Amino acid sequence: MNGTPRILNRVLIGILGIALSGLGVLLILLASVPAVAVWWQGWAAGVWSIWRDLFERTRFPGRAESWLWIAVVLALLLVIGAMVAWVAQQGKGRANLLVSEEDPGEVPGNVRIGSGVAEQALRAALADRPDLAGATVSTYEFRGEPALRIRIQPRQGVAPHRLAAEVSALVEALDLAIGKRTLVLIHIVSGARSRFGRAERVR
Repeated sequence: MNGTPRILNRVLIGILGIALSGLGVLLILLASVPAVAVWWQGWAAGVWSIWRDLFERTRFPGRAESWLWIAVVLALLLVIGAMVAWVAQQGKGRANLLVSEEDPGEVPGNVRIGSGVAEQALRAALADRPDLAGATVSTYEFRGEPALRIRIQPRQGVAPHRLAAEVSALVEALDLAIGKRTLVLIHIVSGARSRFGRAERVR
């Protein structure tokens, strides 16, 4: 439900994994196969010669420095900027308000209910249940509207459909209390203390 770019993350992780795997294989071959080490020395010497000639041809007039260093610095700045933007995209979509509406009553105003109210209320209602091994509640923005994500981990032997119905009843009581119906994702997961299939229910 959040705005994390999962596809982009998987692509980047895949590219990084392939690059690291290739580097690891190359290091193993360099250390164990003499022919590969000889090839690497010749190839690296040729590449270094090409770059050295390139930097010599791109010197500033009357100076020993090459303007290619400026291009390298700019490229590194672009890479750093892209990395910062990528990190900033992780976990986006969290909502701080569950209700924000105008009240046109006798005293007009704006009614706001923080997402923490619903999260704490539901966590408190689920905290002491003996049939749950864990429960987390968070609020995300889904299609411009706040939505609750309830993640529960039942203990072994607990019927997931009955648990989902009971959690839905808690959410309905919360809707009556705040005066607004909220989109909810009930996510039932298995873990070390619960061994049955995963189920999801959207209301």
